Order: sequence, then C-alpha cells, then structure tokens
Amino acid sequence: SERPACRISAVEADPAALAVARDNFRRLGLDNVQPIAGSWCEPLPAASFDLIVSNPPYVAEGDPHLDQGDLPFEPRRALAAGADGLDAIRLIIQQAGGYLRPGGQLLLEHGYQQAETVRQLLRDHRFREVHTHRDLADLERVTTGVRA
Repeated sequence: SERPACRISAVEADPAALAVARDNFRRLGLDNVQPIAGSWCEPLPAASFDLIVSNPPYVAEGDPHLDQGDLPFEPRRALAAGADGLDAIRLIIQQAGGYLRPGGQLLLEHGYQQAETVRQLLRDHRFREVHTHRDLADLERVTTGVRA
C-alpha cells in the first residue's frame, strides 16, 4: 500500500495460505500484488525482479522451541527447514540469481545465529555487497546480497 507503483509477486506453496493471502490482498485493495501458487522462485519469470524478499522457514528440525509456546500450532513446514534450519535458505539462494535482474537484491530473514553462514552462502553464489542487518533487539536477522 505504501508503494502502489511497485508490482509485487507473492509466491505461496500452501493452497490454504494462498487463499487467505488472496482474500487479504483483495480486502486491503492491494491491486499491485499478484498471488502465485508455487514453491520459492520456480513459478516466476526468469531475470525479471529487482528485489526478492523471503521470510522462509529457518528453524532446525530438532529445535526444542518448535514444541513450546504458540509454535506447536503453526505448520511445521512453515518453521523448520532441515537439520540446521538452512535448507530453504540454501535453495532460495541457489535459485534467486536466475530470477533477479543484474544488480537485483535478495533479502533473507534468518535466525540470529545463522547470519555468518547465510553471508557465506550468498558469497559462494557470487552475490556481492553482502550485509547483515540487525533487528530492534540488536540481533542479526536479515541478510542482503546483490546479484553480480
């Protein structure tokens, strides 16, 4: 709503979550958001984005927090991603270069203890200007990189 001139593609793999998102976009009058069924970057047109933003699952499968608080009510696939929690992030980094225009930016939310590994994964896939940003609690929670 703050950037009505931007065209946004919102990818969601879960059909029920996609239906909720569609309803929310319609209810909020977000005509510039196109909901798309699919997994990560797969349904997107190649080399067509200036920015890819993702809040993927990033909790390790065995993390005890998954069974505490409100988390048991969340779908496990929305929270956990492999033994170290980085399976989804690895996949997104591998895919994103093919969907970003040259100079396009990838922005990934991750766990505060994963920042160093995420920076290295981005560098390994030839992203440049790799930086991690801190949240309001001063924890490293979002890392960005620019497609070479």
